Amino acid sequence: MNIIDYFKNVKMYDLTQKISHLTPPWPTYEPLEIKFFKRLSSNGANGQVLTHSNHVGTHLDGSLHFCTHGRDIASIPLEELVGPGVVVDISDIAEDYGIYTSKDIMARADVRKGDILIIHTGYHKYGWDEPEADEERVMIRHPGPTKEFSKWCKEMEFKWIGVDCGSADHPMNTKIREWAPREAKKADKYLKAKYGKGITDFWPDEDYQLMHYDLFPDNIVHAENVGGDIDKVLGKRLIIGCFPWRFEGGESCISRIVAFDTD
Repeated sequence: MNIIDYFKNVKMYDLTQKISHLTPPWPTYEPLEIKFFKRLSSNGANGQVLTHSNHVGTHLDGSLHFCTHGRDIASIPLEELVGPGVVVDISDIAEDYGIYTSKDIMARADVRKGDILIIHTGYHKYGWDEPEADEERVMIRHPGPTKEFSKWCKEMEFKWIGVDCGSADHPMNTKIREWAPREAKKADKYLKAKYGKGITDFWPDEDYQLMHYDLFPDNIVHAENVGGDIDKVLGKRLIIGCFPWRFEGGESCISRIVAFDTD
C-alpha cells in the first residue's frame, strides 16, 4: 500500500481552539484585532488586516520567547514539530491552583522518551469558544507543575509539550502572581491547606517560570490553549503535528495542531 492509499484510512482530529476577536490573549498581551480594508460590494473582494500578539488562542512558544540565543519558529525542524505522542488525561485530579507531577502523567498513559506530550487537564472546557467559558479559570486558575516536572521533561527528551490551558507553567509561577494578588492569596491558601506549603515554597525565585526558562534552552518548547477535539483522543498514542507559520524571527506563533489516528 502506498502512502496516499494508507492516508485515506487515517482519521484526523483538530486540537485547535477557534480564534477571533473574542479570543482572550495571555493576560496583558495584545488581543486579536481585525478590520476590513476592502469589501466585496465596493472593491470586488474582501480583504482584512489583523493585528495581534503571538500568544492568542492555540499557539506554539518558540525558545526565542524566553531565550536570547534560542531558535525562532522558522528554525524548528519539521521532524520536531510532527511525531509520535500521546494525549494524557489528568482531568480526574485537576482543580483550581492544583499541582500535577510526572507520576500523574506516567500512571495514566503510555508515555515514551522522545514523544510529543499533550496534557489534558480538562480546563479547555473553560475556553472562550466552549459552553462553560470562563476566562479567569482557564488563564489564571488552571493547575500546573513544579521543578520536578521540568527535570523529568528533559530526561524524557520530549519534542514539545502541549497543554489545554493558558500556560504550561502554573499560573502562580508566572507574572500572574504579581498582576493578580487576590488570586495569589487564594492560591496560597489552597496550597497550604492541601500540601502544607505555599506559593514561594513550591516556586522559589530560582524556579521562576521553569517550564519556559528551564526547558527552552534545550529546545523543549510547548503549545498552549490546545482544545478542539482533544476529548476524542484521550489516552491514545497518535501522530501529532503542530503547524505554525515558517516565521523567521518569530518568538512564538499561532498554530494549528492536528492528531493523526493511524489505528
